[in-house]
Amino acid sequence: MHDKALFPDIITQLPRADIPVAGIDSYLLQCADHQVVFMSFEKDIEIPEHSHEAQWGAVLDGEIELTVNGKSRLYKKGETYFIPKGVLHGARVKAGYKDVTLFNQNDRYGIREKKS
Repeated sequence: MHDKALFPDIITQLPRADIPVAGIDSYLLQCADHQVVFMSFEKDIEIPEHSHEAQWGAVLDGEIELTVNGKSRLYKKGETYFIPKGVLHGARVKAGYKDVTLFNQNDRYGIREKKS
């Protein structure tokens, strides 16, 4: 999967994020204290409950059902969400979902090694 229609070369030329979930195409913008990840999901995925530093996301296309602190809500194209530091959350991501996510930490994800 390589979504040039949504993500232009300025994004697709970024390093790939090493996210240990099958079916995600992701690009990592590394900053000194933060990370920005551009993600595209090719199939339905369930992300188990977890927590980390604060996270803000903007839905570019599709839908995601986020459960944050036990409360579920469906987010669609054009909507944003915020998850505070340390708050338990999980998600049901629908195929075709795309977003840009800012993590308030510089080591949330590493760079995926290129296949030789």
